[in-house]
Amino acid sequence: MKLLVVDVGTSGVRAAVVSPEAGVGDNHYREVLPQSPAPGLVEFDAAALAGAVLEVARAALAEGGPVDAVGIANQRASTIVWDRATGEPVGPGLGWQDLRTVIDCLTLAGQGIRIAPNAVATKAAHLLDAADPERTRDLCVGTVDSWVAWTLSAGSVHVTDASNAALYGMRTEDQTDWHDGVLAALNIDRSVLPTVVDSVGVIGEARALDGSPPIAGILGDQQASLLGQGCVRPGQAKITFGTGGMLDLCLDGRPSFATQGGGGTFPIVTRGTDGRRQWGLEAVMLAAGTNVEWLRDDLGIISDAADSHTVASRCEDSGGVAYVPALLGLGTPAWDYGARGALLGITRGSGRPQIVRAVLEGIAQRAADLVAAAEADSGLSIPTLRVDGGMAANPTFLQALADATARPVEVSPEREATTLGAAFAAGLAVGAWPDDDAIAATWAPAQVVEPVGSFDRDRWADTLTRAERWFPDLSAISF
Repeated sequence: MKLLVVDVGTSGVRAAVVSPEAGVGDNHYREVLPQSPAPGLVEFDAAALAGAVLEVARAALAEGGPVDAVGIANQRASTIVWDRATGEPVGPGLGWQDLRTVIDCLTLAGQGIRIAPNAVATKAAHLLDAADPERTRDLCVGTVDSWVAWTLSAGSVHVTDASNAALYGMRTEDQTDWHDGVLAALNIDRSVLPTVVDSVGVIGEARALDGSPPIAGILGDQQASLLGQGCVRPGQAKITFGTGGMLDLCLDGRPSFATQGGGGTFPIVTRGTDGRRQWGLEAVMLAAGTNVEWLRDDLGIISDAADSHTVASRCEDSGGVAYVPALLGLGTPAWDYGARGALLGITRGSGRPQIVRAVLEGIAQRAADLVAAAEADSGLSIPTLRVDGGMAANPTFLQALADATARPVEVSPEREATTLGAAFAAGLAVGAWPDDDAIAATWAPAQVVEPVGSFDRDRWADTLTRAERWFPDLSAISF
């Protein structure tokens, strides 16, 4: 059996054909960049995104098809509203990073409704208020997975899966239904919302593609990466190091908290299968690869991302230089939006190598914060870390990560494990893999990095305090 995967990221669309041996081939990619018309605003062209989806999917099929099923992976919480009859978007898509509804979120908090601005809820209400203030039009609200499924099915299905639905901000605590109180507060009718389906299971036909293969798997990007790295058992965890850093941990049941644990993690639905939900925790680093981009694009002290390893390798340690990667604030555990990046301990002898190494080590230290928070909130031990994303190619960073977390780091053979995870979801539905054990058995890390040193974590905790509450008014905001 072969599976087609459509994988939509923040900046583009990838399609690939995955074999039963979990090999990813016939890759096609098209860039679809978001726009930022003003600070805090992130928009994208949903019609262009749909065109890119069809283009790369058809190209991958032309090379590697026919296929037995289609899987979808997507950036989560980005929101689109479209006309049900024409299939035309009624406004721009709002990216998950878009902050135009912050005031709306604060207003809702005063009513006892806690919704973060990166959730779907207030984005959907904003788009509906602009396109249909009287709520008389027949519109569809959905996330990127909904839009891709609608596009591939030629408008025959309007769905979202359990992993994406959990980030709408409009569901009940147990994720079994839409929350009537939240819908009323936002003036959103159930009729515009997608049907919530299993992550694993056939939901329709991809009629826009040759052969109309069944759409059989949908997962949000981080949940897809978790499955793609073979994490199916409680205590198994991965971190994806992209623009930000996301740690996701498998649990053996629903978390004891509904919104945020004491360690700053929050519950996620890792998958929906046979009407049941599998649960996990997520911990967030707001800026990971962004810090390397800062070194390259703004400071100009490295030529490209790979150069960060080359330069950092010129010194054995940072010479006492420390860096807090808080360019966008601090996520888990503090959730301090007013924190800012800090470069400390500089002396006359501090040069490019020490500063670049300090940046890589600071990201590794923040990753160790995520691990500690996930273990505290879950009560589980994370024996090894599995990693993917762009920074997983950096040897200096990987060694710092193993040393900071004091555990082995297993590097994914697929740099972007989301594609493989979506294939696993679709493949489980159509019998390409029989069960989770078969998925787990496919895991073969490209590299295992063992810890050889250590960091002073108490000193790191003190270093973090130097970056916190830099803008106290922003630090006071909590969602």
